[in-house]
Amino acid sequence: MSTDRPHSVSVAGVIVDDHGRALLIKRRDNGKWEPPGGVVERDETLPEALQREVLEETGIKIATPATLTGVYKNMTGLIVSLVFRCQAADGTPTTGDETRALHWATREEVSELADEAYAIRVLDALDAASPPAIRAHDGVKLV
Repeated sequence: MSTDRPHSVSVAGVIVDDHGRALLIKRRDNGKWEPPGGVVERDETLPEALQREVLEETGIKIATPATLTGVYKNMTGLIVSLVFRCQAADGTPTTGDETRALHWATREEVSELADEAYAIRVLDALDAASPPAIRAHDGVKLV
């Protein structure tokens, strides 16, 4: 039996507006720009986790189903993240307990605002990668 800690699974939703921009959040805990998302809880499905995380962090309810655009492994943090391209169904973007700011970002702004490991997730979603992208990173840079 391995003594290594297990991987965690997270989901993130890249909400795309009618102008092709992606909604980024500035996290309160680390001040980084990322797509909204977080850890999948033990008893929830992936779509439930995606709905919950996006709603908690943006105030937006997303339409279902969402499209899987990438699978990303943080080799340092042992996190596997599933990223989905989403459309807003209801709600107004708003900050909250976990979100300091929100910004509808163009492709160019995504690369300027977010670390490479998170920017690529958004860019893959904007491109509606098919088949989904599979990438690894160290938490900041692709590896």
